[in-house]
Amino acid sequence: MKFNLLFKILAFASLGIIGSHTVASEDIPAVTVEGLQLISDSNLALVYAQPGADFSRYNKIYLSDAYIAFKKNWKRDQNQNNPHRIDADDMAKIKAELSLLFHDVFSKTLEEGGYQLVTERAEDILLVKPAIINLDLIAPDTKLAENVHTYSESAGEMTLYLELYDSVTGDLIAKALDRKIDRQTGYFQWQNRVNNRAAANRILQVWANVLKVGLDEARGKK
Repeated sequence: MKFNLLFKILAFASLGIIGSHTVASEDIPAVTVEGLQLISDSNLALVYAQPGADFSRYNKIYLSDAYIAFKKNWKRDQNQNNPHRIDADDMAKIKAELSLLFHDVFSKTLEEGGYQLVTERAEDILLVKPAIINLDLIAPDTKLAENVHTYSESAGEMTLYLELYDSVTGDLIAKALDRKIDRQTGYFQWQNRVNNRAAANRILQVWANVLKVGLDEARGKK
């Protein structure tokens, strides 16, 4: 998937500067190159929207498959002590499973909120293009996972990058960026496939709820 602009704030995300609600304000542009304006009051770290955008006109949602990208040098770091721990097939499997989980969580949340998901474009459809970037799993599920026990306070972290388009005109209406770290338990525990999926589900559910609530508010829905 090719996004029209991974704006320079993504560099901050990769450096760990962006938290769930904390960003250095002096480094954030008020307007993007597309003319989107910064939304100051948001439940995500960064949100930009088209001035005067009317989201209430969209009755249906076209949810694209989520693009998944690992944190830079993630494979190298994972294989530092075991050169055969992670391979391309492992990474492809993780990406596919996370993309599917993303679609399941967002689809269920939006549909339960009264939004219809469609697979064709029309006048009243909002096109949602999501991406998970800087994915950093502490203990990935691989062919060797049964023989490797990794203990950590957290399953890892990931960053959401979301773009919203008019499905007919292709106009970019809004985009958002938010980094989430899995909750810290306060003690070390064995991280595994079950923990990874539970952590991803928790984070995705938060983001799905934010999108639904934002759309509800735009439509005057209480």
